Amino acid sequence: MNVISKDELIAIGYTKCTAQGIIREAKALMVKRGYNFYNNKRLGRVPKEAVEEITGLKFFDTKG
Repeated sequence: MNVISKDELIAIGYTKCTAQGIIREAKALMVKRGYNFYNNKRLGRVPKEAVEEITGLKFFDTKG
């Protein structure tokens, strides 16, 4: 599973506050889907698919 963090969102151009909001929304979406593991304030990484669903953008791996 590919995950993304707030810092990676900031690196691609989102402001700090916007990146935090996207991560927060993605965590809430994952909890709604039944992944209670994401109901943790210390967790800062979420699946890219959840972020893609929220932002409407497709992320591509630049590694390899």
